[in-house]
Amino acid sequence: MRRFVWSLLLFWVFLSPAAGADALGDRIGAARGVAQRFMGELKEELVKALQAEGAVAAIGVCGARAPAIAVGLSLESGWEVGRTSLRVRNPGNAPDHWEGQVLAEFEARRERGEEVAGMERAEVVMVDGVQKFRYMKAIPTAGLCLTCHGSALSPEVVSTLRELYPEDQATGFDIGEIRGAFTITQPLD
Repeated sequence: MRRFVWSLLLFWVFLSPAAGADALGDRIGAARGVAQRFMGELKEELVKALQAEGAVAAIGVCGARAPAIAVGLSLESGWEVGRTSLRVRNPGNAPDHWEGQVLAEFEARRERGEEVAGMERAEVVMVDGVQKFRYMKAIPTAGLCLTCHGSALSPEVVSTLRELYPEDQATGFDIGEIRGAFTITQPLD
């Protein structure tokens, strides 16, 4: 409740009341669009790799193409676009403090029975004296994800993951769990 009140206060202090609701709504809509594009482009490349070359190739898509997609969307939108999780494969994708709190909130909501696919959070926050719009959209674990993130992995996938990601925490997921989230940050000038 305290975080909600603080978020609401920041919203009203930093965005004019007349344009505030529309401006925030526009930002949320744009952030949703970027997250949907990220998810769509990544899924398309994963499916192609799985069909053409198998699961080990899909690991390469997540490892190389997902960051490239994020960079492309960041350059196009002018926002910082990425992925994070409470259980990361790549330590470079570890959540910052705010992202960790939002991911924990998403997990609590899932445990109360909320559908993961609809989970999102948007907030205006202060970071090092700079006002920023932050947005996160939960990534539900789908059947496709279990090939490399599930409990019953092929020996080739296990071997490749051990080689590329010796500190991997991103296995053992079940369908419907929160695999992670798309995260978007935009400075407000």
